[in-house]
Amino acid sequence: MALAALARRIFGSPSDRHVKRYQPNVAAINALEGELEKLSDDALRARTAEFKAQIAQGRSLDDLIVPAFATVREASKRVLGMRHFDVQLIGGMVMNERGIAEMRTGEGKTLVATLPMYLNALTGKGAHLVTVNDYLVKRDAAWMGQIYNFLGLEWGIIVHGMTDPERKAAYAADITYGTNNELGFDYLRDNMKYTREQMVQRGHEFAIVDEVDSILIDEARTPLIISGPSEDRSNLYTTIDALMPIIEEEDYELDEKQRAVTFTDSGIEKLEERLAEMGLLKSSSMYDVENVALVHHANSALRAHKLFRKDKDYIVRNDEVVIIDEFSGRMMPGRRYSEGLHQALEAKEHVKIQPENQTLASITFQNYFRLYKKLAGMTGTAATEAEEFADIYKLDVVTIPTNLPIQRKDDDDAIYRTAAEKFDAIADLIKECQERGQPVLVGTTSIEKSEMLADLLRKKNVGQMNVLNARHHEQEAFIVADAGLPGAITIATNMAGRGTDIQLGGNLEMRIQKEADGLEGAEREAKIAEIKRTIAEDKAKALAAGGLMVIGTERHESRRIDNQLRGRSGRQGDPGHSKFFLSLQDDLMRIFPVDSMDSMLGKLGLEQGESITHPWVSKAIERAQGKVEARNFDIRKNILKYDDVMNDQRKVIFEQRIELMDAEDVSETVVEMRHDVVDNIIDKAIPPRSYPEQWNVEQLTAAAKTYLNLDLPIQAWAEEEGIDAEIVRERMIAAADEAAQTKEARTIAAMEAAGSPNPSVMRQVEKSILLQSIDGLWREHLVTLDHLSKVVGWRGIAQRDPLNEYKQEAYELFQSLLANLRELVTTQLSHVELQPRPVQPPVADLSRLRETHIDPLTGENDADGGDTLADSLGATGSDPSLTPIDPQLLEGVARNAPCPCGSGKKFKHCHGQF
Repeated sequence: MALAALARRIFGSPSDRHVKRYQPNVAAINALEGELEKLSDDALRARTAEFKAQIAQGRSLDDLIVPAFATVREASKRVLGMRHFDVQLIGGMVMNERGIAEMRTGEGKTLVATLPMYLNALTGKGAHLVTVNDYLVKRDAAWMGQIYNFLGLEWGIIVHGMTDPERKAAYAADITYGTNNELGFDYLRDNMKYTREQMVQRGHEFAIVDEVDSILIDEARTPLIISGPSEDRSNLYTTIDALMPIIEEEDYELDEKQRAVTFTDSGIEKLEERLAEMGLLKSSSMYDVENVALVHHANSALRAHKLFRKDKDYIVRNDEVVIIDEFSGRMMPGRRYSEGLHQALEAKEHVKIQPENQTLASITFQNYFRLYKKLAGMTGTAATEAEEFADIYKLDVVTIPTNLPIQRKDDDDAIYRTAAEKFDAIADLIKECQERGQPVLVGTTSIEKSEMLADLLRKKNVGQMNVLNARHHEQEAFIVADAGLPGAITIATNMAGRGTDIQLGGNLEMRIQKEADGLEGAEREAKIAEIKRTIAEDKAKALAAGGLMVIGTERHESRRIDNQLRGRSGRQGDPGHSKFFLSLQDDLMRIFPVDSMDSMLGKLGLEQGESITHPWVSKAIERAQGKVEARNFDIRKNILKYDDVMNDQRKVIFEQRIELMDAEDVSETVVEMRHDVVDNIIDKAIPPRSYPEQWNVEQLTAAAKTYLNLDLPIQAWAEEEGIDAEIVRERMIAAADEAAQTKEARTIAAMEAAGSPNPSVMRQVEKSILLQSIDGLWREHLVTLDHLSKVVGWRGIAQRDPLNEYKQEAYELFQSLLANLRELVTTQLSHVELQPRPVQPPVADLSRLRETHIDPLTGENDADGGDTLADSLGATGSDPSLTPIDPQLLEGVARNAPCPCGSGKKFKHCHGQF
């Protein structure tokens, strides 16, 4: 450690060396400034067309970095009155070179992004800026969009609730701002469409991820899933929930560290006894195969009651259970936990129970963002996760120096014996700060604790305060903007990704928006002048009182979240102060205890209300956080290894779909599939080098009827002299090909007779059936892989590597999927009879599917929208000749069962066909 510190002093850190390397470019950009200031607006705008022409002639983006950055800086000065600092130019260069720029809060990351976004948009292939919520997308795009408009580039936004044509137009723009969830879901939805024209995205060329640590690490634990509801079992959830009061402490084991809870033997016996009395237990044991559904519901109910707390993990609003994001403290309306957990919470809170979901498409953030040819990021806190960024995303973290020296004072942590003593000390410090006019920002970890602290402050007669949590989500930007007023007290759940600057004296833009909106002319100018004067006076008072005081009520598992809170103070060289208060009853100290901390406090003989404050203590806590971070990284890396297996298969399927959509004629593929099916059924019925009397003629005849819709005289063939498997294969292929050609000729003739000739009708039908068959089988495959990933871990007990077992079985399942695809397509095309009317390509109705974001560590997830599975799978039948039927009758019908419409056909050949 000493040697490393010495080396850093002599040679500088890797970030210092990076920054030094960019200085010649910074000097060159500064040298151009005087020349560009003399250009007219039109001449400056014309440089965009010049750059595009140079790129078309073969110049690289790196060749244009100096003139392009200089152009953006000059445009920003003219349009926004903001000049990029030299350190901001360096941040832009880091991002252009596929790096993460770590820049302190208040250093202007939003403005920095305009530099690489403009440069990379010049290629005409699209540049994306990804951020964490719709508010920031709209605000940043409208704000920075003024620069892009001035320079002749188009920009668009992607937010929740947009239509497909609006999304397509936004992605077609030179620069697109969007949230990570919306971009990921658009990718999944696009790969459920049936024509290129229906797709909205146009590729993944370049992206900058804002709050990159929040999106690529915190939220990367939760894959994006599009799903449709399965059968309704709300009564069973309510029944099982009613049994939870009989479960006592000895009936379950709770592991808060792993976020897991399981029944003990006594708990299982109690449940079995009650379920038997109610007639729900189908055999003597809950764990017999026929009682699997009961085990699933019981485990979900136990987790809902013992692991999840109201007003911390979720709140109840408008008769709905709404998830609270553990990192940002925001509500996530429309998002749902998976595996029956959300339904169990709804039963617990006695609100309407929504049906469970079936996965239709899925991807992790890691694998979505690795689709981009060029990826970059920016945040205030990434250095602690540098190893993960390098390992997973091949991104280097470069710490950019601040524009002005940091003057914030960071105190060592104060540790108390109990939470009550800790909160008393916090309340006293807040009251003291308010009395001297110092603004205070208090960071808490849950709604419950923020409201408890607010109640305590009211009892101590502390004046006006703002409580920022999920309950007041709509006003969050205005609450944060006022947090720098003299004497202001703002209590906030985790400050990750809030995106609004806390400026001492107040935020000018927010004040103008709030107070001068609707005013015009001289009246508006007078109001703005008054606001500026008030802000200057308030800033002077706040500075005199010591700047923003940041108080942390406990340490988070991740050092980054603590640093994000701390970084809110001391922006742009302002003075500031930060201090964390801890107790031995805090979750981090209790679940991940710091060695010998309790005995250390005991030896010091601390009296009630006293605390210990020492640099060693703060270092010991940070080491404990580092261990937790390393453990979480290992978990995420392991999850990614499993998802990479599915991702390889996903790429094959999605690429195959796009090839099929782009192809004018897929008949060659269909013919190959038909021939492969013939090969397969012959191989099953005719053993190698066997005599005709050893052939399974009945099986071969039945297979020809099932898959090819042909009655072939196979028995007669088998009795011919000199017959062998190859001759049978040739005859079956010839018969199948002839039948297909006859059907095509018959269909075209029927359409001509009906006055609607269309020679390509069979090509359209083939493409439609191919795409729908791929989708149906891929959905079933996802469910199977999900089940496999949950049970394969047990194979470690038999000394077998679970990951290798998963890879092997997933490969076998994928081979099976491809074989089933060939059979399904061949069967459908051989049986289908077309009516003489134009065939339209199917349109996937994805508007009401549920979007879900699962946490693999806890089994939690969040979702949006909702649709019946029958609708989402097209179960009402893409064939307009089918009898109309209520979609609810189709839910849960087995594929080989008779169709509920009364046609006499099997479900899979009628309303259940893909």
